[in-house]
Order: sequence, then structure tokens, then C-alpha cells
Amino acid sequence: MNEKNSHLPLSGVRALELSHAILGPSCGQILADMGAEVIRIERAPEGDYTRELKGFGIGFHTYFNRNKKSIVLDLKSEKGKEVLKKLIASADVMYDNFGPGAMDRLGFGYEACDAINPGIVYCSLKGFMPGPYEHRPSLDNLVQMMGGLAYMTGPAGRPLRAGTSVIDIMGGTFGALGIITALYERKTTGKGQLVRAALFEATAYLVGQHMAMAAFTGEPPPPMPEGEMPWGVYDLFTTADGEMIFIGMTSDFHWKRFCEVFGQEELFADERLKTNNSRCAERKWLIPRLSEMFKRMSSEEVVAGCEKSVIPFAPIRRPDELIEDPHLNRSGGLVETVLPSGKKAKLPKIPLRLGEYDFGLRNEPPEPGEGTHEILKSIGLDKKEIDDLIGKGIVCFKKCK
Repeated sequence: MNEKNSHLPLSGVRALELSHAILGPSCGQILADMGAEVIRIERAPEGDYTRELKGFGIGFHTYFNRNKKSIVLDLKSEKGKEVLKKLIASADVMYDNFGPGAMDRLGFGYEACDAINPGIVYCSLKGFMPGPYEHRPSLDNLVQMMGGLAYMTGPAGRPLRAGTSVIDIMGGTFGALGIITALYERKTTGKGQLVRAALFEATAYLVGQHMAMAAFTGEPPPPMPEGEMPWGVYDLFTTADGEMIFIGMTSDFHWKRFCEVFGQEELFADERLKTNNSRCAERKWLIPRLSEMFKRMSSEEVVAGCEKSVIPFAPIRRPDELIEDPHLNRSGGLVETVLPSGKKAKLPKIPLRLGEYDFGLRNEPPEPGEGTHEILKSIGLDKKEIDDLIGKGIVCFKKCK
């Protein structure tokens, strides 16, 4: 650990994570990266099933669970529940993203935890806030569909989910924000509280700009691929070597610099293109003309021109290409993590810098039960008691599978 990271902003905060998939773990990733002691309470005997996912889910556990500890605990047993009660008494934070009512049925809803530890900040991460939908199970895909995001992303009649678990991560981020805010308030009140964050409401927040548009126009917003852009040039262009580059000119200064650098004096002199709004009105012929120009230029020439004119641009990249991205590597945006296979991989840090703090890797993602002895000793259990719990299968390790 770097000396400057020996005391991170959330050092000294103990958080209990009862979660799976992405919503809960992404909340915990933020807390853990910022220094909290995050203890994953995993189901006995095999641990969190998220580890076993394939396809798009194969990287979930490794990515979202660095800097955490793990204990595999049988919460259907009275002994296991006693252990969790002691952990709750020792904790500052607890959060879950299990289905509606699951924690209450287990005996560890907010009221029960508050009775054990009035100072605890309890975050309930669910699909929906209290209301007509709160009883429903939820998924990232589901709320993207019913929350208007899939409608806005795909072409008309073809709703399309975003290309990452954007709502799960957004929900987890708001959960972490709520937890940190509640911890700050606890300094004044001395009391914990219930924090709620929900996927459906997070989706509504993201499409709020389109809801505002509908309020202004009185019309349903068109999907983004078919809507009217607020900028005269805000498009993908294909270069001579087949690479696609996005270019967005959001000011008259951008347009002026573009015309100067790319030798488009004739376009700059055209009275029809003097302002952004006038360029929007001429897009039907302007964009095809620019497209023809870019088709005669190499990607290198286009990038160099955009850099020189200081206009926004972006080549199209796959996620795997970011591993060797020169900026991410120079800025410290990636951290090397060990995969379960033993192979090393560079993955993104949380996109936040706070003074001199570097929110990097302190511990690799834990194996099931990694940290058990340390965790149980911290709540006053001795070796004999720990061995008894292990012998009875109340707590378990990877080898217990």
C-alpha cells in the first residue's frame, strides 16, 4: 500500500455486504476502494453464485469485489444468525440487494438491525422504491425497458438495452452516495438510518432530460438514433481506412476552428452555416458533404486535424482496447488484478480522485470465506468457538464445496 493510501477517507468504517450479481457489489466496490472494511456475507456452503457465471457475467465477481473480505455463513441456522448479529453490532453499515422482503423473512430487516445497533446505516438496494411496484422482482434489463432507456437507445420499434449494466451500477453508486451521506449525518445525530436506492427510479433519473423535453414540446421524445440533434455536427464519420470517428461541434468556435484547420473556408463563408442553429437546419446536405470529405482522409489525418482544431472527437473502441489505452495507463485509471486463473488483468479504478488519494488495489477479490478467522476474532470469538463453527458447517471455505 502506498504511504498516501495508509489512511483512506472511509478507513475505520465496517460495512456488511449481503449481495449478489452487480447492484450490491458495485455499491460495496466504491466503499471498499475508498477504504471501508467491506465484509461479504456469502451463503453457505458454496458462497456467492456470481462467481460461477459465464458469458457476460464471467467478470462480475472479479471486477466488483476487490478490496473486500469474505465469510461464508449459514444464515438458516441459529448459530449463523448469532454470528451475524454480532457482526451487525460491530458494523457501521449494512446493505443488501436481495428480493423484496427477503431480509425481513431472514430476520435481518432494517428494524431488526436497528434494534441490535442503533448507529447502523442500513441501505436497501431494490428494483423499486416503496409503491405499487415494490413487490416485483427486478433486473437491469427490466428497468431499462420499463424506464424508457431501452426505448431511447434503439431505433423506433426496436428497444435496445445499453451495452453495459448501467442501471445496476448507477443504483449501486447512489446507494454508496446515500450511505456516505448517512454516515456524515450520524456524526451530528449519533444515529444510523435506513437508506434506499432503487433501479427503476435510477432509470427515471437518467431519462429525466427526455421527460423534460416532452414537457416542453408536448410530444413523446423520439429515440436518440432518430431524434433531432441540438448540434449542427454531432455524427459518426468513416475515414478512408474504414475507421469510424465521432465528431461533435457544440459551439460556433468549434465550427470556426474546424473550417480553418480542415481547409473548409467555403463552408465557413456560407451564410447558411453561421450559427449552430442554422447549421442544424442544413444538416441534410451538410453532413453528407462532410462525410465525403472524411472518406478521402486517413484516420491519422482526421485525428491530427481534430487535435489541432481542439474540437471534440472520439475513435470507436471496444472495451478490451482500453486495456492498452495510453491515457488510462498514464492517468492511473487502471489497476492490475489477478483473475481466478492466476492471470493478471488491468481493470478500471473508480473514476474519482480526492486530493492525493489513489483508490487502487489493496486486496485481490476474496475466495469464499477468505478472512473468516480475522472476521470472527474481531467479534470476540476464540479459536475453539471458531473451530466449532467450522466443524458444524456454520461457516465454510472454498474447500467445503
